[in-house]
Amino acid sequence: MTDAEKTQQPRGLSVEVTATDGIRVLTLVGEIDHHTGAPLRQALDVSDTARPRIVIDMRQVTFMDSSGINILIAAHQAVTAAGGWLRLVGPAGSVMRTLQIVGVDALIDCRPTLREALTN
Repeated sequence: MTDAEKTQQPRGLSVEVTATDGIRVLTLVGEIDHHTGAPLRQALDVSDTARPRIVIDMRQVTFMDSSGINILIAAHQAVTAAGGWLRLVGPAGSVMRTLQIVGVDALIDCRPTLREALTN
């Protein structure tokens, strides 16, 4: 594979799902876009969950486009409708700017640290 081919491929997104005190914690690494969003969408499915509590650790997300925004908004709506809550941890740089530009930071609670996101 040439260097040019490597740079044209999407970098991907890693989604690790754990639980802390009944709170689903998603740790994301990489880029959230049209090509990488499916695993995140699946991890955010709350269709069989009463009062879901979800924290998305975004400290290692390096890029997010409108697809990522749509996934977060849809998840927020589903979680809220199920009587739960969704929080974001540590979005930084261009990812935080994207959230601010479209107003997602006002819709979804953003916390600077994982510890703060896990506590009420």
